Amino acid sequence: MNHEAIYAIYPQVVTIDDTAGVFDANGNKVTIDLAAVNAWVDPNAYKYKREREYPPLTDLADALYHQSKGDETKLTAYLAKCEAVKQKYPKE
Repeated sequence: MNHEAIYAIYPQVVTIDDTAGVFDANGNKVTIDLAAVNAWVDPNAYKYKREREYPPLTDLADALYHQSKGDETKLTAYLAKCEAVKQKYPKE
């Protein structure tokens, strides 16, 4: 069961047990539409994907150091890598 989807679609749900079911604050069973749960897309999924592929911040620190010495090359390359990740995983 996609717990995150259930909590997003059914705000009254406070407990999810993969075996027993889905329940509200009073312990009442909540009937869910499994098709809707399975179709739900996490609106923040792009953030997690970007996070895994962004270049490390140590590369940014190095690029900023070189920029302070008049060399923009590394900073330009770093920003290009970030932009490529943003294009690969756009906000949905």
